[in-house]
Amino acid sequence: MLHYKLTALTHLIMMIFIISRLMSTIGNSKPLNTFLLPPKLLDHDVANKLSTYQDAIESASTDYGNIVKQNPVAVFSPSSKEDIATLIKFAYNCSAPFSIAAKGHGHSVRGQAMAKNGVVVDMMSLREQRKGSDGIIVSWNQYLGFYADVGGEQLWIDVLHATLEHGLAPVSWTDYLYLTIGGTLSNAGISGQTFRYGPQINNVYEVDVVTGKGELVTCSPHNNSELFYAVLGGLGQFGIITRARVALELAPKRVKWVRMLYSDFSAFSRDQERLISINGMKANITLDYLEGSLLLNHGSLNNWRSSFFPQSDFSRIISQIIKHGIIYCLEVAKNYDDRTHSTVDKELQVLLKGLSHIPGFMFEKDVSFVKFLDRVRSGEKKLQSQGLWEVPHPWLNLFVPKSRIIDFDSGVFKDIVLKRNITTGPVLVYPMNHEKWNDRMSAVIPDEDTFYTIGFLHSSGFNDWEAYDDQNKEILTFCDKAGINVKQYLPHYTTKEDWINHFGSKWETFRQRKDRFDPKRILSPGQRIFNSI
Repeated sequence: MLHYKLTALTHLIMMIFIISRLMSTIGNSKPLNTFLLPPKLLDHDVANKLSTYQDAIESASTDYGNIVKQNPVAVFSPSSKEDIATLIKFAYNCSAPFSIAAKGHGHSVRGQAMAKNGVVVDMMSLREQRKGSDGIIVSWNQYLGFYADVGGEQLWIDVLHATLEHGLAPVSWTDYLYLTIGGTLSNAGISGQTFRYGPQINNVYEVDVVTGKGELVTCSPHNNSELFYAVLGGLGQFGIITRARVALELAPKRVKWVRMLYSDFSAFSRDQERLISINGMKANITLDYLEGSLLLNHGSLNNWRSSFFPQSDFSRIISQIIKHGIIYCLEVAKNYDDRTHSTVDKELQVLLKGLSHIPGFMFEKDVSFVKFLDRVRSGEKKLQSQGLWEVPHPWLNLFVPKSRIIDFDSGVFKDIVLKRNITTGPVLVYPMNHEKWNDRMSAVIPDEDTFYTIGFLHSSGFNDWEAYDDQNKEILTFCDKAGINVKQYLPHYTTKEDWINHFGSKWETFRQRKDRFDPKRILSPGQRIFNSI
């Protein structure tokens, strides 16, 4: 009998051991921290859309930056914009409201789409629910022309393919297309088309927004205009964008894509500024895209943005970099179709005539429109295959006034960057026109007619990202001491004073809009604007 009991006890212990090991193995599906949620929420109609499982929490606690990690209490997977409104309204009516952040493709770099001890709304879930025509609808009317009504959760790459089926495409893009519409419109949405067409927020006719009170509001420049201008470039502080009506134009078929190399920054910037001055949307001869970048001796000629330069020219390009320390690359593109195929080369020659690039260092490609717009994707896949995509990205993006760009080159590019000798990722340098931005929107830019976008798009190891972060801090310190009034794009600040300084004359309007549309400070806590202290 004793032997039987010992055997049974042994079996019981073994079973407990096996179950405990099994639970640790499938820990991803173990619910966490349900006690932190308001009890009434767990009994609510939308409770079945909340997940407190470890895998969902882990996914929502990180982003592309891989620097910040903050766990939400739960992840919300909506089936409709009404679900989002219900969740926010519940939080708003709570005696102790919980914070809520919308997360699209998770491409923020400093935890901007996170909600520590709050709820993250997984917009990708809504994208799965609204595939095809439900998420992207192309239309036309006599007042707007062609446009697309696009779910805030849709990716720009999906918008591209859906609109191309009608021979159309949006006019303004980001360099990387695997970003959500709501995500880029909450910042601005910029790239080499911005000088001509303005940022993506300037090419929107109407948006549907769920405010911080849980109200579903359709707004435009003529209807609920205060909310319209608030959410565009508003960093998610006033509402979650669930639909945007974006401007479309006839899509070109192919692109003439040119890069030219410069050893002199003054000539490089002067040529850039001249080219973007030919920017009328109805101009017969104008560029469709312009960007610039640095080529450094410790960087790759063909980085993740694209593979462009011919392998046969690598040695002579590298010799120029070694000789000068930095080479500046001017990159332009002109679109064409069957109608303009016979004239595009001549028009491009007219535009580029008289430029001061290094003789013999102009390179050209002729690619499809889709391949050009999706040029970063191939580099992404390559890095993913090498395990180099999901690494820390201590990025710094700045807007620099034209009047100080020469000082920036001297003090940052030629001094800090070269001395530290760690910059291996892309460094973007290209100008924009102030007139293409709408100052009523929340986005902040320098107060000059022309300003430059500077992007330090670093990738690092998990053990050395702080070295890049230190360089970023040194750059900002230099600008502050030199009196260069830079503005951060995709901003990251840790104090309220920094945010007030960032928004400058717009701060009081920004604060009043927060009081009006999200008075209980529920939305986008990861930006650390109203909860930084």
